[in-house]
Amino acid sequence: MRVRRGLARGLIRLAGWKSVGTVPPSGIMVGAPHTSNWDWVATVLLLWSHDVSPRVLIKQDLFKGPLAIILRATGGIPIDRSNAVTVVSDLAARAAEDESFVIVLAAEGTRSHGEHWKSGFHRLARQTGLPVSFGYIDGPSKTVGMGPTLEMTDDIQADMDKIRAIYADKRGIRPEYRIEPRLREEDRPS
Repeated sequence: MRVRRGLARGLIRLAGWKSVGTVPPSGIMVGAPHTSNWDWVATVLLLWSHDVSPRVLIKQDLFKGPLAIILRATGGIPIDRSNAVTVVSDLAARAAEDESFVIVLAAEGTRSHGEHWKSGFHRLARQTGLPVSFGYIDGPSKTVGMGPTLEMTDDIQADMDKIRAIYADKRGIRPEYRIEPRLREEDRPS
């Protein structure tokens, strides 16, 4: 673990980036803005630099050939995004079995520009009682870090207002692909 931690810290510094914040030992970590394939590398390095072994949700299409070996070795979990309900219930079961469970997901669900975040992190947090920590990558400041940890509530609007405040000044590696934190559920009349 110490070798991995030292390697991760060294690689972050070597790349000219800085790491800030504290990574909790368990829970859900939302990584945003998700604007580049390098986000995955930066997130894994951030967590390794804090001795945390992440489980990273990655679309199952990428688990082919040699890349599948690398993804699994670094905590990748193949996800069938066409069946979100099953994904959340499967993750809730895994979280209940492992007290050092840190699941990492990109709430935007894609690196290309979209309109909404995926709501799975919010549903998973409410179903499991796990807190949600908000990791980020900010290209302009060359920072990868952890923001605050929040408990998700039944008040989606209030939760998302707090999350928007966290990410207000975070741009990602490719700012043109940044998606404003907003769930589709916020646009539906109550």
